[in-house]
Amino acid sequence: MTVIVLTNCPAGLRGFLTRWLLEISAGVFIGNPSARVRDLLWDEVRQHAGQGRALLAHTSNNEQGYTFRTHDHAWHPIDHEGVTLIRRPDPEAHTSRNETGPESAPRPGWSRASKRRRFGRK
Repeated sequence: MTVIVLTNCPAGLRGFLTRWLLEISAGVFIGNPSARVRDLLWDEVRQHAGQGRALLAHTSNNEQGYTFRTHDHAWHPIDHEGVTLIRRPDPEAHTSRNETGPESAPRPGWSRASKRRRFGRK
């Protein structure tokens, strides 16, 4: 089984993938091509994705039973003792100094929305 997920990719690439895979939702393709065809499709996806992102997941003969690859994705697969995990980017590394100042600190007490939920609308 092979799953390819495209985000913000050209429509022509989506049309190209429908020759071998079934598009079950916008940008989500599934199918059961051979390993050779799967690798050729992934090469085409990486070449023609443009500014978009792509994710490939397919069955594999390993502990998890599947493996995946990413293209221009913020989350990257890493190998940890034979198990593939996803490393997310650190959100604190991307914040600027202005966002960490006292004006962005949460205010103490209950929010208005939580008060309405808890005590009803008044």
